[in-house]
Amino acid sequence: MAKRNREDTNLAEKQIFTTGEAAQICNVSQQTIIRCFDSGRLSGFRVPGSKFRRIPRAELIRFMKENQIPFDHLDGDRKRILVVDDDNQIVELLVDVFRSEGDFEVKTATTGYDAGVMTESFRPHLIILDYMLPDINGNVVCTTIRSNPDYKDIKILCVSGVVNNDEVQQLLAAGVDDFMKKPFNIEKLLSRVNELLQISANS
Repeated sequence: MAKRNREDTNLAEKQIFTTGEAAQICNVSQQTIIRCFDSGRLSGFRVPGSKFRRIPRAELIRFMKENQIPFDHLDGDRKRILVVDDDNQIVELLVDVFRSEGDFEVKTATTGYDAGVMTESFRPHLIILDYMLPDINGNVVCTTIRSNPDYKDIKILCVSGVVNNDEVQQLLAAGVDDFMKKPFNIEKLLSRVNELLQISANS
C-alpha cells in the first residue's frame, strides 16, 4: 500500500507521461492508450529518434474528462490547497501548518487576479480565501470560480475579520462553502478543512 501511495504521489507531480503511466492513471491497458494515441484521440508527441510516445498532462486531463475517467491516480493522495491572502504572516502560518500535516500540497496567491491564475494551473481541492484582497473582494473571486463548471467541486473557505453578518450571507450566496472569522484557532481551521475535504481524523 505504501508503494502504491508513493507511485500515485509521483504521478500527481508529473507533467509528461509515458503510455504505461497514462494507462495506469486511466486504469486501462497500455495498448488501449497506444491505440488512442495513434488514432488521434489522445494527442502528444514522439521522442525524437524513437517510437516512444509521450502525453502532456493537460492533454491527458482533457482525454480523461472527455471519457469520464476518475482522477484518483492523477491526483495522488495529497489534497491541493490554495491560500489566497495578502497578509504574509497568515500565509506563512497556513503554509507551515498544512505542509507539516503531510497530507496537503499548498500554493499561495496574494490577489484576486493571482487566485484566478493559480486556480487554473493548480486545480486546488480547496481554496482558503481572504475577503479583503488588494484588488477585489473575495465574493468576486468566489463568483468567478463558481461560474466555471470545471471548478464545481472546489471547496471555498472564506476568512475575514471585518465582514458583518449581511456580508457573510452574501459570501454564502456567492458559493462559499464555509466562513471563519479572523483571528481563528488553527486547530478549528484544520478541522473545518478536513470536514470540507472529507478527510478522516484517523486517515
